[in-house]
Amino acid sequence: MEQIQQQQQQPVVVCGGGVIGVCTAYFLAKKGASVTLIEKSSIACAASGKAGGFLALDWCDGGPLSNLARASFNLHRSLSLQLDGPQAYGYRPLHALSLSLSLSLSLSDHPVAVPPNSSRPTILPSWVDGPARNPKTIGTTDTTAQLHPHLFTRTLLSSAVANHRLEVVIGELERVEVDGAGRASAVVLKDGRTMKADAVVLALGPWSCRLPLLSSLFRVSGLKVHSIVLQPREPHTITPHALFLSYYPAHGDAEKPLDPEVYPRPTGEVYLCGPSAEAEVPDDPEQVVGDPEAIKVLRRVAELVSSHLGEGEAHVKAEQACFLPSTDDSVPVIGEIPGAKGCYVATGHGCWGILNGPATGAAMAELVLDGRTSIVDLTPFSPSRFVSSRQL
Repeated sequence: MEQIQQQQQQPVVVCGGGVIGVCTAYFLAKKGASVTLIEKSSIACAASGKAGGFLALDWCDGGPLSNLARASFNLHRSLSLQLDGPQAYGYRPLHALSLSLSLSLSLSDHPVAVPPNSSRPTILPSWVDGPARNPKTIGTTDTTAQLHPHLFTRTLLSSAVANHRLEVVIGELERVEVDGAGRASAVVLKDGRTMKADAVVLALGPWSCRLPLLSSLFRVSGLKVHSIVLQPREPHTITPHALFLSYYPAHGDAEKPLDPEVYPRPTGEVYLCGPSAEAEVPDDPEQVVGDPEAIKVLRRVAELVSSHLGEGEAHVKAEQACFLPSTDDSVPVIGEIPGAKGCYVATGHGCWGILNGPATGAAMAELVLDGRTSIVDLTPFSPSRFVSSRQL
């Protein structure tokens, strides 16, 4: 899209109130566009409100997400300083450990592993007092961090509403109108409201393919991930260590492990996520509920990891599930939609949506308003890759 003159006059409609849509709206508004954010239900009501909020600098290295992830990790740090993040939404650096959790171990069996190229063993935090073994440091305060995703998304939105020209509208998207010149010209809601726009950004997450404009080009499926949020009686005993587990629910390590994750938060909560599977995404994000068996597994994992997280020692604040948007090639779709000038898409971020939200939003703002990006090259994520693959 050619560079738009008089950005202060530019009406842009962003559809989707999750982290990708909010980050995009924030950076658009900050650059001077007149932005309307449309959300069907409530801000951060789906994955952006139920994710873990883990951030990693270099875990995507070696793949197409590398530059996007590194840029976004650094943006998270700068945003936390600008928006008073440590108080506002729980941003902090932390250590990350991997370890095995097996019922075949006794409570006193805690072998300590020595990571490659290290002369010092990884010591488990004192609150991890269950049958764990083989701890290994996989992230430090220089390379891993966390935030509270629901609070982050809402803090970013509140800042844009208070300080920039951002309006929030609750309504369900019906379609994007494309004029005779092949350019997006308006957004129509299901209640009949029409909003004129010089540019439209579709950040609809796992609901992307409800829109024919997108489903005719690529597929986005939903991976249903379960989580629980616990409030320990003595939160001060829980140190900032994110745990990535290999959990063997049956006796013997020959069984295929599950991969739960445990994130203590500076708010005093402890977040656990685990069992996942592809499932049908309901029309209403408020209808997404957890499967009882999956929640039961997470409760059991919590008890095994730490006596501080067991029944009677921790209050269960939430038992929940959400859908992560995934593309067939496991690469996000970010860019202008072929055949619809001025209409853009940003979806398919999978488990790295919270991490990559800021860089995606900043790059989308540049693309919409300047016609090019400087923060990160979006070529690997272009929707045109699906057109090319269909032509082969």
